[in-house]
Amino acid sequence: MRTEDASARYADLDAWGPGDILQALWEGQLAAVAAVGPALPAIQAAVRAAEAGLRAGGRLAYVGAGTSARIGVQDGAELPPTFDWPGERLAFAIAGGEGALLQAVEDAEDSGADGAAWVTGNAIGPGDVVVGLAASGTTPFTLAVLRESRARGAVTVGIANNPGTPILETAEHGILAATGAEVLAGSTRLKAGTAQKVILNLFSTLLMIRLGRVYRGRMVAMRPTNRKLRARGIAMVAELAGCDAGTAERAAAEAGGDVKLGVLIANGASRERAQALLARHDGNLRRALAERDDR
Repeated sequence: MRTEDASARYADLDAWGPGDILQALWEGQLAAVAAVGPALPAIQAAVRAAEAGLRAGGRLAYVGAGTSARIGVQDGAELPPTFDWPGERLAFAIAGGEGALLQAVEDAEDSGADGAAWVTGNAIGPGDVVVGLAASGTTPFTLAVLRESRARGAVTVGIANNPGTPILETAEHGILAATGAEVLAGSTRLKAGTAQKVILNLFSTLLMIRLGRVYRGRMVAMRPTNRKLRARGIAMVAELAGCDAGTAERAAAEAGGDVKLGVLIANGASRERAQALLARHDGNLRRALAERDDR
């Protein structure tokens, strides 16, 4: 596995000055981001495959062990506050359980039986989307989850940092970011981890845009759970509805902080009419506004 290789360039890394060490680490991070570029078509294909099931009520699950599990949880945990993704439609398969997020659980990643049991216990099936991450591309726990999920009809996405590895072949949609040797040999929390995070950023954000949770580059589905976010919501209503701050504040209050509802209300729709428009267009504000304007 190339991610396990030791580069001769860094053989005396510990003898270098701090500035040179940081330069090497920084260059590695840049290389990790660049390694995602060739994977863009695969990311797009995975989003297209995932969209239909999630639009129809399917769940989005992240799967991994160690660093990969933590990266998956980080991405998934941001979806409810940022895009109002329902918590009950979000799942995490973590080798060793939730406790492994804070402390390593020895040999947990080697248990394919635990992975298969997770799929059965969570009744994964058609409409669900299962995203497995593993720098090595060989983690038995993650492989088992992907294999069993695919057999049950779920859309499966496998993200790895080594070419030609089982996870890329087991998942319906394999996404490779070939990051190669690490500055610290085998420390895949560095380049490999950065590339995985970038891929998930792109995957989940494109997915949420396709599902109508973004309008004109704004997070119109966000949850206004604090003063800063409530102020942001009012500002978005004012900007997107083209109204003054007072009108936006009243519309946002009537909408209970829901930005999409607030925009429609500020444009003259009643709350009931705004809700009906959004329901008819699967929450897509652009299409809801278009229908209202047509009428």
